[in-house]
Parts: sequence; structure tokens; C-alpha cells
Amino acid sequence: MIDILKIFSAFALGYLLGSLNTGVIAGKIYGKDLSSHGSKSAGLTNTLRVLGKTAAAFVLAGDILKGIIACIIGLRIGVYVHSGETIVCASLLAAGAGAVIGHNWPVYFGFKGGKGALTAAAVMFMLNWVMALICLGIFLIIVRLTRYVSLGTICATIFFVAISFIPVFGNTFYFHIFAFLMAFIVIFKHRENIKRLLSGTENKLTF
Repeated sequence: MIDILKIFSAFALGYLLGSLNTGVIAGKIYGKDLSSHGSKSAGLTNTLRVLGKTAAAFVLAGDILKGIIACIIGLRIGVYVHSGETIVCASLLAAGAGAVIGHNWPVYFGFKGGKGALTAAAVMFMLNWVMALICLGIFLIIVRLTRYVSLGTICATIFFVAISFIPVFGNTFYFHIFAFLMAFIVIFKHRENIKRLLSGTENKLTF
């Protein structure tokens, strides 16, 4: 019972931290509501398009840091569970999931946030940096070839789930659940981008 409460606490703390949506905060500082401009998302890409490089750098740093800090909190809470012959930090997974969910549906901003990709990437690096680094490479290649950030994000997320089943990474059942949850959230939040990609109207990134 105590462990369940600790896991819930890790999730709640991660959620409250993730709800500090830096895109929304940057929009308020600049006097622009990102939900009414560009792709109408409070994420990094739309911040870059609407508010510029300085605001985008703030969002980049903030979204990465809150994912990292949430995971550190989860590690410090330290609830571990067995999965076969391996042990996984359940409170780490819970805090990481909370941060991503908080970013997408922030309690402080009427549950209107970004798409969670950057915070999810930070969490994934904290969980398995080798897998995350491989997926980052996939993301960069696709964006470089197509200039579609959304396509790169979706493909990298799906690839993360796929390679999580490779035995060499030693992932547990709980990790697979987490990976599927993160992929579902990221793809769900990109559903409008998917429609625009299919219709050929998605915005391209200008290098």
C-alpha cells in the first residue's frame, strides 16, 4: 500500500512539474496566445515560428529540464518492482509519464498544452539513453530529408517502441507499457499534423 502511494505521489509530482508549460509561459511573456497562432500548439516548433529563436530556446531548455527533474524525483522516491528476473523503478516511470501528461494537459493553463514530444524525449533519455540517442538520430534524418518536424517526431516515437523489444536493451513489461503510453500520447496529440501530412498541407521547417 505504501509503495502504491509513493508511485502515485511520483506521478502527481511529475504531473505538476510537467504542467509548467514553457510554451504557454513564453506566449504570455510575449503577449501572444500560441493556441491562436501557427499550428495552435504550445510546443517548441510553433514557438519558434510565432515567437522566434529566443523564446524557442527558453521552451527547449524548460521542456527538457522538467522531464529530467521529474525523473530524478521518481528515482529519489525509489519504488522498485520485479519483472521476471529484472527490477525496474516504477516511481521513475510514473514520474516521467506524469511530466509528459502534465505538459500536454497542464492543470495551470486550462489543460491546454503542447504535444509532449520534447519532454517525452528527455524522459526517454533518462530511462535508456542509448535507445533515445538512436531515436534522436532517426528524428534528425527524417527532419533533414523532409523538413517535417511532426513526421520526424512520430517516426522516432514509433521506433522507440519497436526497439524497446530488442532483448539486448533488457527492458521489462512495465517499460513496454510506458513506451506504448508515451507513443499513444505523442501520436494522439499529433493527429491534426497527421491529417495535414496526408493532405500535403503540413508546415515545413525552414533551416
